[in-house]
Amino acid sequence: MAVSEPLVLGIESTCDETGVALVRGRELLADVTASSMDEHARFGGIVPEVASRAHLEALRPTITAALDAAGVTLADVDAVAVASGPGLVGSLTVGTAGAKALALGLGVPLYGVNHVIGHAAVDELVHGPFPERFLALVVSGGHSSLLLVNDVATDVVELGQTLDDAAGEAFDKVGRLLGLPYPGGPHVDRLARQGDPAAIAFPRGLSKGRELARHPYDFSFSGLKTAVARYLEGRADAGEEYSPADVAASFSEAVADVLVTKTLRACAEHDVRTLVIGGGFSANSRLRELAAERCAAAGVEVRIPPIRYCTDNGAMIAALGSALVRAGVAPSPLDLAVDSSMALSLVSVPA
Repeated sequence: MAVSEPLVLGIESTCDETGVALVRGRELLADVTASSMDEHARFGGIVPEVASRAHLEALRPTITAALDAAGVTLADVDAVAVASGPGLVGSLTVGTAGAKALALGLGVPLYGVNHVIGHAAVDELVHGPFPERFLALVVSGGHSSLLLVNDVATDVVELGQTLDDAAGEAFDKVGRLLGLPYPGGPHVDRLARQGDPAAIAFPRGLSKGRELARHPYDFSFSGLKTAVARYLEGRADAGEEYSPADVAASFSEAVADVLVTKTLRACAEHDVRTLVIGGGFSANSRLRELAAERCAAAGVEVRIPPIRYCTDNGAMIAALGSALVRAGVAPSPLDLAVDSSMALSLVSVPA
């Protein structure tokens, strides 16, 4: 890494985490996150107004903490990157307003970047430069997306997405059905390790016949969630006992099976030999195990960042911002607007 490489400050505020990071080239200098998860837990889900207020209170101290951790000052910052979508409008607005103020005050370029693509870009800080082409599977509470990445800064093609519930969202809902604490995903994952993944034949959405032909790379987990609910209701109505661990394991297997099967199909059909998996749900143990096992058999390299980079964080935004700077992409306008449904073909907001 050359010392002359630009220093990029990244801000993440799409949902319930306020993340700030500093990246120089492909080196992460600092990554600080403030979470409002505990404030949402008592409601059983994210409350947008609560999240926005938490970002407003946390943004300035989080920026200060990141600068201190990196041993730099605002005067050293060469560019500011901020997640401008997809996400909650209020949360996005707080982070973007702060980024605009910094860029304007410092007289440096501003990049409004795509939060989802950031989940893939962060892997470059861990495993080094990306190959010429790769596939990215981004799975989280709000997104299950399959991307063909020809260049992470300039050329991303969306191959598929969830048509209803995202993988993480389905896990949270099944956790609620099983009476587990919010957020349900980690609790379902831990419970699943104690059960039999073959105990219950839960359905695999969009995986057969005409549905597969029409949606080769799309995902659907709403029907699977409903199948779990009906299974539990059926046992309750009949007065029969069931194993929560087996339910969790069989459900987890169905989700991981669909994600990995469709992703490897895309790798084969697009002649891609590298897969990057990112997003909060990439922390799921069964997804990691199944991806490693099947990718090895298919001759596909799989890259998954450490768990600390899977949930929302500033490092992913700074990493994508740094890639944009290195690629010579024009910065975004200072009057850029947030976009709660930002298209995944858009890496950054154009000038």
